[in-house]
Amino acid sequence: MNNTIYILSLEPIDTRYTSQWYHSLPNLIADAVTSNKKDYKVENVPGNIISGNTTDGAFLNFAETNLWKNTQINRIVTKFCNGEIKEGDIFVFPDAWHTGIIQLKYMSDLLGIPIKIHSIWHAGSYDPWDFLGQKVKDKTWSSNVERAFFYASDCNYFATVYHARLFRDNLHINAMEHYDMIQEGKVVITGLPFDYLKDVIVKPDSVEKENLILFPHRIATEKQVEVFKELEKALPEYKFVVCQESRLSKGEYHSLLYKAKIVFSANLQETLGIGQYEGALAGAFPLVPDRLSYTEMYPGMFKYLDDYTNIGLSYDGKWNLVNRIKDIIFNYEMYIPEIKDLVKSLNPYFSGINLANKIVTT
Repeated sequence: MNNTIYILSLEPIDTRYTSQWYHSLPNLIADAVTSNKKDYKVENVPGNIISGNTTDGAFLNFAETNLWKNTQINRIVTKFCNGEIKEGDIFVFPDAWHTGIIQLKYMSDLLGIPIKIHSIWHAGSYDPWDFLGQKVKDKTWSSNVERAFFYASDCNYFATVYHARLFRDNLHINAMEHYDMIQEGKVVITGLPFDYLKDVIVKPDSVEKENLILFPHRIATEKQVEVFKELEKALPEYKFVVCQESRLSKGEYHSLLYKAKIVFSANLQETLGIGQYEGALAGAFPLVPDRLSYTEMYPGMFKYLDDYTNIGLSYDGKWNLVNRIKDIIFNYEMYIPEIKDLVKSLNPYFSGINLANKIVTT
């Protein structure tokens, strides 16, 4: 009898990539099943959702996400009760911060039904600039929860080496143990399933670039939108747009990307950086600080010194960034080949093919 790969999807919110993942991730895994000649069926496990709105400045709704996750796991519990879960079934958590991981491990061990759990990490309380890192004051509970999620999962996926090290160091996972786990497949550094973006973000030849600089991030403390607005004051000859302030649809957002010459980041928290990649796909120059995941992902010409925007904007940093922006805008045509080369080097970080192959072959 065929085994099943169950995907406990993130709630599909239209303004976030989760809406695309809800449909694209099952297809990506199904393709990996076929290409690896495996005998799995793939099943998306939805939850219940109320409004589909996010908490201000956040990636999701901090209350409704629990309804979504709880109803997901209730559907899996029912399958256990009905004898539908079989030895060798696989469970994929597109976000490792899911209490259902513990419930699954509990049922698997106590009912004697061996399963595999694959979990993708995005952030958590181990990152001091994540929402959990900022809001949770007593890390004794959250850190131990995150360690439990990690050890309960057979494979833990991180998009960047930076993120895996942040996780290891701040959760105090023994360095040698962490190294051994990478060798054994417990920790996997791999791209994430954003393959669809290359097909969705394609700049029309008819659209001309403007002297437009975009802030593609959420309006949140760790994204430092105030830095962007200080630069706007210093450069009134250019147009600056904070995308989230306009509540854009995906189509409207992409249209702005096609017109922009620069996408700007002053982030204090970033484990991958989707907005900058989207900008590069649209032919915009990603201007990023030399810190976080950006350090390993971007060549030097796209980075500015960390201390320019490391908490606020220093006097020297401001005018250095002003001059850098002027150079990019004035010489934009010269940078087009560099942006195209950058996209090629970034593509592996935004591809889930290796991840999907790992899921179906482990």
